[in-house]
Amino acid sequence: MTIIGIDLGTTNSACGIWTDEGVKLIPNRLGEVLTPSVVGLDTQGELIVGRTARQRLINHSDRTVAAFKRLMGTDHKIKLGRQAFTATELSSLVLRSLKDDAEAYLGEAVTEAVISVPAYFNDNQRHATKQAAELAGLKVERLINEPTAAAIAYGLHEKQEGLFLILDLGGGTFDVSLLEFFDGIMEVHASAGDNFLGGEDFVDAMVDDVLREHALRRDDLKPQRLQQLYLQMEGAKRKLGPADQTLSLDLGSKTVEHVVTSDWFTQVSTPLLLRAKHPIERALRDSSTHPSKIDDVVLVGGSTRLAIFRSTVGKMFGRLPSCHLDPDTVVAMGAAIQAGLMMRNEALDDVVLTDVCPYTLGTGVINEDNPRLGSYFLPIIERNCVVPVSIVKEICTAHDNQTELTIKVYQGENRLVEKNVYLGELSVQVPPAPRGEETVDVRYSYDMNGLLEVDVTVHSTGKTYNHLIEHTPGALSEADKQKALSKLSELKFHPRDGEDNRALLARGERLYESSLGDRRDYIADVMKQFERALERQNPAEIAKVQKQVKDVLAQLESEDWF
Repeated sequence: MTIIGIDLGTTNSACGIWTDEGVKLIPNRLGEVLTPSVVGLDTQGELIVGRTARQRLINHSDRTVAAFKRLMGTDHKIKLGRQAFTATELSSLVLRSLKDDAEAYLGEAVTEAVISVPAYFNDNQRHATKQAAELAGLKVERLINEPTAAAIAYGLHEKQEGLFLILDLGGGTFDVSLLEFFDGIMEVHASAGDNFLGGEDFVDAMVDDVLREHALRRDDLKPQRLQQLYLQMEGAKRKLGPADQTLSLDLGSKTVEHVVTSDWFTQVSTPLLLRAKHPIERALRDSSTHPSKIDDVVLVGGSTRLAIFRSTVGKMFGRLPSCHLDPDTVVAMGAAIQAGLMMRNEALDDVVLTDVCPYTLGTGVINEDNPRLGSYFLPIIERNCVVPVSIVKEICTAHDNQTELTIKVYQGENRLVEKNVYLGELSVQVPPAPRGEETVDVRYSYDMNGLLEVDVTVHSTGKTYNHLIEHTPGALSEADKQKALSKLSELKFHPRDGEDNRALLARGERLYESSLGDRRDYIADVMKQFERALERQNPAEIAKVQKQVKDVLAQLESEDWF
């Protein structure tokens, strides 16, 4: 049975396998290795995932959603047409699409996967990712941190040894990992990150500055106009260079000309770049590593293409960072390599991987000095401990004749427990006794998938209680899981064949609605010609007209038309 490696991204997702020739990235139904993490429903209620859905973001914003990865591990519901979905359910639809593509490519059923997650994903988010995979019909053999996956791909591809700093700036998250590669061993020394810093935030900053300049709020714009503004800013961000870009922006009450310059982008991005420095500095401090000791700084994630980000990193380390591998696909490559390791591929037998716990895990204890401040956080597993790890600490009762002790599990770095992330709790029975006399051993065990198990042993009775942390916000009980499976099974996936035509129609529709006058009429004529060819169902004619339409739309999307 083949195990596939999956990069489940905020903006794009990808999957691959390990072969005798190395990593092979699996193309989707459009022949592309990147599948936009966008989900939509068409007017017939058919499910659309990927590029076609992305083309419909402007014109059908009420039936299309993106960037839901940021809501993983929460119970937030997202409207899609008349139905509401959790981020876990939406992610499962992306995973299901990747699974279908892999099965079509391999010609066999796919039921197992290695899935990458941001290194700074907390326990709730990791559980949600596993549940998304289960809903998609995949068993997760391993969750691997994204920068670790990138490091595996980089290390094996470049065949270099040394100390590497991996900076992974994707669409929605920023991860930092310090790794050492030597004698076939990939050892993670430290991880840090920001789950709410990515390419989407740079676009947000651009949009917010434009609206602020014209004394507007987001609510002042209709959803379609706001989405159009976002796409224009995203396009401008991708085209940043020495030349200025002049954009015509429809702000509802008025149409304005906005000049996008490198200086303006630097100005609006500076707060985000300052935020990016903090996790880098933390990883270096936690590992007691001086920047001069690092052999190479490796950039991962599509947003690392930003010249301003590369410049910031270069100034921090006094040298240009490396970006030899495609930043959009290197994580998927690493996940595929890890899948090969799980399958015990002979070519990978000599590779050993170690990882770390990115967060501190602990419990709450009574603040005897000042109860008004709340409970203190007692760390049990500190961040950047090598995993798997199991650590025990002793705690005692806080009150006379206490018969129950509740161990609340938290994740975070704050001294006050309520400012950390609550993960779950376990209650144990203890014999009544004066305060402090009854003691228990609290053991936290953290595995390679980033999942936490808690064991509590009562000293006086010898009884042990066990709890696997899984009842997290947005997590599905078995009954909820069955309901979710039933709801998702009712959604009809659009057939794989004809998806390229469907994506082209959506692309034409988007351009038509964003155009005026002669340009709009021209697009209408082109799309009518394509629709007539589709109606005649002649494959040769469809292929010919399809190419013509693609060329026309590409020309219309070029700078010359704006």
